[in-house]
Amino acid sequence: MRTIALAAALLFVVSAPARADEQRAWVKTIPNEATWNKYTKVVSTDELGKFIIDLKTNEIYFIDVNLFNIHADFVLGVLLKKAWTADNIREYNQNYERVKPQFILGYITHHMKVDRWSFAFWEGDKIGADDVLRARKRLDSAFYVKNLTFRPDSPMQIKVAVEVAKKGIKTVTNDEIYKAANFQAFNKGRAVGKLRVVPPGTPYESMTFARTDIALLQESYPDITPVSGILATTFSTPLSHVNLRASAWGIPNAGDKKAREKFAKLDGKMVYFEVTDTAATVREATAAEIKELEGKLAADKHVELPQANLTSVRLPMLTRIRAKDVTVYGTKTANLGEIVTANLASVNVPPGFGVPFFYYVQHMTKNGLDKPVEALLADKRFATDPAWRKAELEKLRAAIVAAPIDQVSLDLIYQRVRLKLGGKGVFVRSSTNAEDLPGFNGAGLYDTVANVVGKKAIGEALKVVWASLWNLRAVDEREAFGIDQRQVFAAVMIEIGVNATAAGVLVTKNLWDLNDDNSFTINAKFGLGMRVVEGQKVPEQIIFDTTNFGTKILSRSDDAVMLTFDASGGIISVPVPPGEGVILSEERAKSLAEQVKAFIPVFTHGRPLDVEWVLEGEKFWIVQARPYVGR
Repeated sequence: MRTIALAAALLFVVSAPARADEQRAWVKTIPNEATWNKYTKVVSTDELGKFIIDLKTNEIYFIDVNLFNIHADFVLGVLLKKAWTADNIREYNQNYERVKPQFILGYITHHMKVDRWSFAFWEGDKIGADDVLRARKRLDSAFYVKNLTFRPDSPMQIKVAVEVAKKGIKTVTNDEIYKAANFQAFNKGRAVGKLRVVPPGTPYESMTFARTDIALLQESYPDITPVSGILATTFSTPLSHVNLRASAWGIPNAGDKKAREKFAKLDGKMVYFEVTDTAATVREATAAEIKELEGKLAADKHVELPQANLTSVRLPMLTRIRAKDVTVYGTKTANLGEIVTANLASVNVPPGFGVPFFYYVQHMTKNGLDKPVEALLADKRFATDPAWRKAELEKLRAAIVAAPIDQVSLDLIYQRVRLKLGGKGVFVRSSTNAEDLPGFNGAGLYDTVANVVGKKAIGEALKVVWASLWNLRAVDEREAFGIDQRQVFAAVMIEIGVNATAAGVLVTKNLWDLNDDNSFTINAKFGLGMRVVEGQKVPEQIIFDTTNFGTKILSRSDDAVMLTFDASGGIISVPVPPGEGVILSEERAKSLAEQVKAFIPVFTHGRPLDVEWVLEGEKFWIVQARPYVGR
């Protein structure tokens, strides 16, 4: 529910009166579950109902949410019998202010995953404690579930909840509900594969999977190679790298805290795996299911890469790089360059420059590393033996890092850092031609080295980033999308490092309600942003409505530590200072969303964007923007 836009398309939406033999469009009491079921609908894993209290008469109306999409449909069309004119809509919207002229507009939700009930109000409603108490009292007299818990949906309402609690009304936050759930569906679907139960304590570096595995993970991992399905006993948010990966692959993916208890006995067997909104099913697969589903993987996808120009040696600033330069500087650099060159006054991007593909190719050929790459790709075991492939890639990466960098090239690059970036600590970031593409975003495939200080450290960081082109997860994902490994090249972007107060990810769509075209999903944690996408802890999550600046809180960060710059270079982990409170206040969320909205038109592919941002004090910086690949 949101404040009604003054749109011409909404001018005359009036509900027809119900016939005597029809179910009524509203009732004044819901005495039992059967009645509740008639007037509600299931949204994801919640049963949702709506109520309206007329403050002049104290009448309560439980409306059929299947007939009335928003409260205003019923208030204007049925109660007031008024047309959808601009004046009438403005008058109606006054009911979302602290002093309400006539109506309290609320929701009742049955949170089925945790079997809890709550009543709530739209996140932009400025309702006060007295009206919350009045609504609860009226609900107690007319609704079959008594003593409903108040659930605040915005930072402002959380303050109201403190007052309400003092009056004896129980409250619950979305954060508490989210973290109490034993199950969360991240990507619905069906698959068949061999169940692989990964034991607790298994190091991330030692894990190898076949493309046909169903992975049951018992710890949070920063990433995973392509599989047929994922079920985890610990889970974070849709924007962790593992969950983004599963969404891009189009595979079933869910969190179930009791998955090991339920399904470990099927370890090593061919299983049927299905994820719905409310549950995950894992059982032995039938022959018919195996025949139907096996082979229906992302392997039949094919992504065309931008053809790489390997001859350019220029090191231009982002202010001189455009989208067309993807063939020289890779997609990450080209995308940011396009934002910078748009000269949008409200958008902040840290100064930086591109290091083209030429220097990666120079390093590989000068040190004779191109030949081992070709031998590796030509070996039949590369495609058939995951353990062998993993070991050989480790050797290749070690050789790339150990080989000496060309000193003339390093001198040129470091001179650019000193003269254009003030010699400050920098981020050395991958910018390949196989990431940040429509249909293949490649989030987290390649490495970034943070807060690099000094020429020698920059040389080492460049080699680490170049070597990450051959990370196992990157190679396997490219293979799954039909990408020719011989046509992949590594460029680098070097940016001034921002020692972030907080950082996170924004997606320009509501990942929790795919029918909502107006909201952004934003995740955040204190400190540098790596901990957000690794999914190790639950971050702060909000849904921000860009039409009316409503901020709906889904969860608050439970991470007690944060990453920050080490004065001598690199990063360190430190405790989050006590009393830091909320990261994404309504004011900050609005500021960030306005920046992102300003550069959306720069991208012409028409897809939602996946944006990485950092917060320095009260200033937001945009450090990456790419097409979001997912449902």
